[in-house]
Amino acid sequence: MGNRGMEDLIPLVNQLQDAFSSIGQSCHLDLPQIAVVGGQSAGKSSVLENFVGRDFLPRGSGIVTRRPLILQLIFSKTEYAEFLHCKSKKFTDFDEVRQEIEAETDRVTGTNKGISPVPINLRVYSPHVLNLTLIDLPGITKVPVGDQPQDIEYQIKDMILQFISRESSLILAVTPANMDLANSDALKMAKEVDPQGLRTIGVITKLDLMDEGTDARDVLENKLLPLRRGYIGVVNRSQKDIEGKKDIRAALAAERKFFLSHPAYRHMADRMGTPHLQKVLNQQLTNHIRDTLPSLRSKLQSQVLSLEKEVEEYKNFRPDDPTRKTKALLQMVQQFGVDFEKRIEGSGDQVDTLELSGGARINRIFHERFPFELVKMEFDEKDLRREISYAIKNIHGIRTGLFTPDLAFEAIVKKQVVKLKEPCLKCVDLVIQELINTVRQCTSKLGSYPRLREETERIVTTYIREREGKTKDQILLLIDIELSYINTNHEDFIGFANAQQRSTQLNKKRAIPNQVIRRGWLTINNISIMKGGSKEYWFVLTAESLSWYKDEEEKEKKYMLPLDNLKIRDVEKGFMSNKHVFAIFNTEQRNVYKDLRQIELACDSQEDVDSWKASFLRAGVYPEKDQVENEDGAQENTFSMDPQLERQVETIRNLVDSYVGIINKSIRDLMPKTIMHLMINNTKDFIHSELLAFLYSSADQNSLMEESADQAQRRDDMLRMYHALKEALHIIGDISTSTVSTPVPPPVDDAWLQSGSSPTPQRRPTSTVLPPGRPPAVRGPTPGPPLIPAPAGSLSSFVAPPIPSRPGPQNVFAANNDPFSAPPQIPSRPARIPPGIPPGVPSRRPPAAPNRPTIIRPAEPSLLD
Repeated sequence: MGNRGMEDLIPLVNQLQDAFSSIGQSCHLDLPQIAVVGGQSAGKSSVLENFVGRDFLPRGSGIVTRRPLILQLIFSKTEYAEFLHCKSKKFTDFDEVRQEIEAETDRVTGTNKGISPVPINLRVYSPHVLNLTLIDLPGITKVPVGDQPQDIEYQIKDMILQFISRESSLILAVTPANMDLANSDALKMAKEVDPQGLRTIGVITKLDLMDEGTDARDVLENKLLPLRRGYIGVVNRSQKDIEGKKDIRAALAAERKFFLSHPAYRHMADRMGTPHLQKVLNQQLTNHIRDTLPSLRSKLQSQVLSLEKEVEEYKNFRPDDPTRKTKALLQMVQQFGVDFEKRIEGSGDQVDTLELSGGARINRIFHERFPFELVKMEFDEKDLRREISYAIKNIHGIRTGLFTPDLAFEAIVKKQVVKLKEPCLKCVDLVIQELINTVRQCTSKLGSYPRLREETERIVTTYIREREGKTKDQILLLIDIELSYINTNHEDFIGFANAQQRSTQLNKKRAIPNQVIRRGWLTINNISIMKGGSKEYWFVLTAESLSWYKDEEEKEKKYMLPLDNLKIRDVEKGFMSNKHVFAIFNTEQRNVYKDLRQIELACDSQEDVDSWKASFLRAGVYPEKDQVENEDGAQENTFSMDPQLERQVETIRNLVDSYVGIINKSIRDLMPKTIMHLMINNTKDFIHSELLAFLYSSADQNSLMEESADQAQRRDDMLRMYHALKEALHIIGDISTSTVSTPVPPPVDDAWLQSGSSPTPQRRPTSTVLPPGRPPAVRGPTPGPPLIPAPAGSLSSFVAPPIPSRPGPQNVFAANNDPFSAPPQIPSRPARIPPGIPPGVPSRRPPAAPNRPTIIRPAEPSLLD
């Protein structure tokens, strides 16, 4: 019992599955579905059951299969079945499976022959099956009975088409032999979805129930109504056999005996029967497996090639070899130094295109972040004026001063210079953070040796922290040097006389008027939804204006905003927004843009915000300073009450502004140089010259070069993957050589399937085959037997089912058919036999038919001997 051909395929598929599972992948063979299509009671369930080799589907007369049954065969070491609608229960008795199918059908469709498109999903696990999907479909019927709807025919056809339309499904078009083949709805539907006939196999059932004197020889020889893949005849168990629990093996033996003993079929007995149907279907599965092998092989070969370079390094790998460890240590420390220098100095190879890193970030700190911090500290205008006025008054004391005191200038300058310490130290901290991040990124390549990575990171970070102290001391020393002597003879210092004559307007150190300072995308964040909502524009910042355009082509200008009286303020990021925002506003409380008092500009990151702020500083747009209102009032009152003091404050303000500008310029120039010399360059020299010595002194080589468990696992996995891929390729090669593909049969003239109307059913003489027609007795004498002699030259399309009468051996079927219970109408037929002219439309007979003798009745008895 069982499908021997399918069982022979199982080891091949299992080998493939095992090979792919060993490399952590799944082998997507996607074996085709096998669907049975046919009329009601054509024997579809029996055909499907015979293919599986198990007796588990309900059978009987009338409409038995009333819901689609999707049967999934799954290879497993144990044999059992389970339904999707009751997963928790495992069925080991296949009689119970049949009962559950019947009960589940009745539950949805009722007991009065109703149908439903809702499928029953059954999984059968067995060591004797491939991973396949078989579909048992309701039979095509014309007239509704019981609870069936009036459009039963169309419902069933739609249901069937859903399953057989898939390109990977094989269609078994089942037609009983005692029905006219030209009326076969199964073949017609198969033709609709498979016009080339590549997926359709004709199955002729109930050959043992044909009328005496008739056979299906011409159909089975694919001469009458040809299909590309031909027809296979099978003899299923009768209802009596099923009820009598006739074993499938005994049924197969009886089927074999039938074909061998039947005179019309014995010459092709090796191409008939359930075993041959199994063989054909299994060959289709083999073809499918072979068709998928090239893509699987290509996939594996590409993986092997991608692994070979790395595997070459590991093939002769010995973890405990001291020579290898020493070489690896030297190479890794050297590579770490090269990577660190490339990240700081910049390099053309392995450029990070997603974000700034290393030296580029430090450069931004030097030239954008640090100047911005200086400007924020420098231009606290009202506080500075108030401090100057207090200094002048305190120096004069109880007296009323006539002249502007030098000491007030010196005191204010020193106070301003001391304020430089905080942004300078903050700059050092930012650079240190970037250096440590760079070290961490460079040590990521040492991940194979965690101890070496940890020690390298610790040693270099410790050294950077040591240099931090020296660098900060040097920067504080620079500021103390500036404090130690106020050089009023500096060539850039304006002097007392110029200070008095200078305008009192705020310091606007503008660049060349038309100079473009920055271009880039920004989002105007505070436009109301009614007016279009937030929108991104292309901004151009010059020394005199801020303009924005529709896009970077700068053709369609949206607006130009002069920079006079503008300042910047920070804006908190919105609750639902991931953008960073700053605002520009007018100090004179005027609208900046349309009806907006300020425009909020949004960037994707805080770094972009800082960069834009630095650009605005270069254009003379400074950050807003928070002031206390009553202090503002007090200051205004102070200046307005004493014009002389006001002039003295303005003079010293101009002198302080000039001298602090000189110091800022000097500090901005010296800070990057000091940090580069004392920290960055020293760290590079340390890594190149001393890091190796520190590593050797911190731990022994064996512990430093001890592989991480992850790296060892990765190496083992890679080698295992490589060998598994090689093995899988070898298995594919074995399967390619141990299996054979059958070529696709050549196309046949199947125009009869496309004919709009069925051919006129013809009665046959006892010797004719009745492939798809109804039994001759049922049709009665309609087409009169001797009507038209068969012309020898009629070769039109294979539309009609009639078959010319055969030589005497054909009639033996009628004589020998007693055990097969011939229909009672047969006796009336001998009267029609003598003329020896086959009934049917002569123009539609197969080409070979006219060459056959018409009827040789006398020879019949001789064949019985």
